[in-house]
Amino acid sequence: MEVFAKYLAGIDNPDHRERTTEVLEWIAGKFPNLESQIKWNTPMFSDHGTFIIGLSTSKQHMSVSPEEAGIVHFADDIAKAGYSATKGLFRIPWKKPVNYELLEKMIEFNIQEKAELTTFWRK
Repeated sequence: MEVFAKYLAGIDNPDHRERTTEVLEWIAGKFPNLESQIKWNTPMFSDHGTFIIGLSTSKQHMSVSPEEAGIVHFADDIAKAGYSATKGLFRIPWKKPVNYELLEKMIEFNIQEKAELTTFWRK
């Protein structure tokens, strides 16, 4: 988690910092084979050099990016969780609980779908 220390220190709201830390620690603990890294000032996890999932924070929510393929594949689950989504990310409002089951399914989906991929992003 040391790789995320500077990013986390930059989150002014202590509740947002705590929740972001909790989510990052959960991902790192649940998927220890993923590499934790910061790219484009964004905490993310990769597998064999390919992007799996990334997070970012704003005043109103935490954004989670599983790439467009993940958003499309889990569109119904995202809506059922009460989250809004765009083409490449969905938003978890600070006042709503984190749906860890959904996060786990998205990460597993990307790991499986990108197992043979040799590029960082899908093409």
